[in-house]
Amino acid sequence: MFLTITTTGTRERPATDLGFLLHKHPEKSQAFSTSYGKAHVLYPEAGAERCTAALLLEVDAVALVRRGKGKGRGGAPDAALAQYVNDRPYAASSLLAVALSAVFSSAMRGVCTAKPELPSQARPLRIEVPALPARGGPDLVRALFEPLGWTVSAEPVPLDTEFPAWGDSRYVRLVLESETLTLAEALRHLYVLLPVLDDAKHYWVAPDEVDKLLRAGDGWLPGHPEQKLITSRFLSRRWSLTRQAMERLELVRLAETDDSVVEEIDNAVEAEAETEEKPTPLAVQRRDAIMAALGESGAARVLDLGCGQGQLVQALLKDPRFTEIVGVDVSMRALTIASRRLKLDRMGERQASRVTLFQGSLAYTDSRLKGYDAAVLSEVIEHLDLPRLPALEYAVFGSARPRTVLVTTPNVEYNVRWETLPAGHVRHGDHRFEWTRAQFRTWATEVAGRHSYEVDFVPVGPDDPEVGPPTQMAVFSMGTASVDTASPSTTTPTPPATPTPAAPNEKEAKAA
Repeated sequence: MFLTITTTGTRERPATDLGFLLHKHPEKSQAFSTSYGKAHVLYPEAGAERCTAALLLEVDAVALVRRGKGKGRGGAPDAALAQYVNDRPYAASSLLAVALSAVFSSAMRGVCTAKPELPSQARPLRIEVPALPARGGPDLVRALFEPLGWTVSAEPVPLDTEFPAWGDSRYVRLVLESETLTLAEALRHLYVLLPVLDDAKHYWVAPDEVDKLLRAGDGWLPGHPEQKLITSRFLSRRWSLTRQAMERLELVRLAETDDSVVEEIDNAVEAEAETEEKPTPLAVQRRDAIMAALGESGAARVLDLGCGQGQLVQALLKDPRFTEIVGVDVSMRALTIASRRLKLDRMGERQASRVTLFQGSLAYTDSRLKGYDAAVLSEVIEHLDLPRLPALEYAVFGSARPRTVLVTTPNVEYNVRWETLPAGHVRHGDHRFEWTRAQFRTWATEVAGRHSYEVDFVPVGPDDPEVGPPTQMAVFSMGTASVDTASPSTTTPTPPATPTPAAPNEKEAKAA
């Protein structure tokens, strides 16, 4: 990664003052160790009329992967394509932003002990970044930098100069010029906006990132027209942190409006003795949605396929509308736990006659599954390898053929909202895949068409306007032109890139 800072001057105000501001002597080439490689500071030119400082960051791809250990941003597919072959050594990102902060920390704070008058002086600045990822293109680059007083040139980098028809890449060659900004302001702009344009960070975003953002954004972020986008991307779209930062930025704005300090504004509002209600666990919301759908279907005899430890079976038993409930699972251990949960050995004869648990695999047809009103596959399909889905499809829709089938599965788009789930990971280590809403709808629609069912889709949990609900549910109902037999299909929708196995996310694991 490469970045240059150029300034011009006169004999009375030499351009080499840049060396004092950066605390790096123009006649020396210096190297600094970082967690992910080595940063070099050198001066390609240093004269009274023009001076250029360059920051060259050599990224150690092996160290990047090892420190990421396959988790978080460092282990996400976008951050480590094939682990060692990617754009990280070349394209400006959060790695370069961190290097800027580490190597030029005093300059960023506006500290210059040798010439204390320099940091507050605006000077001609030209900053060049040869390769900058810009998710949003040149228009977003201009929208971010121009309100801060920069003249912006963001030239798209073509995918291949030999094949112009291929179009432009997501990278731009960035040139920023200004006559009105101080060097400290310029460095703080870069520190925040480089990772914002890349829309990714190479490290896990912790709560202290809010303080980093507010320190670097002091004086310019509260009034920036793209404040919300900057805050959300800088904090890796973590809702709670973004909300916290936005609230603090609003306090800053109010304080500036009233010509007071933030503490006075904050203390003017009395703390309310409100007790926030704990959010309903997703597993409970999922069961409620399933119960509601079963009630609407009029089903009385229900199969819980992949019943696990029996939570849904237990809920069904409490509702007298369901006269026969069958729990099926491939795991004998899970069935044993379900039996204990339901207290089958102490259950009254009448109640016990309503429930049956037995071992079975959904990869095979089973005559015991025929003749039921409804079947539920709650968080089941994602535990199967994709090539086995056609067998499950035939066993349920082609052979058993209940009138109603409910299928729930995680919505992978919502994973960015789980604050404890590292980016690029699935919600549970046993998940073989997780689908987007479009992929799930494609699969469900094709299944319904092959087996003469109709299908509707129901969101489960908060339906986020950007990424949808945490769980997606398909409600299959048998059409009027149903058939008795069907042949297994051999096609499934293209899954997302193979997810990295992960330890169970604590929040989702408890909910599940």
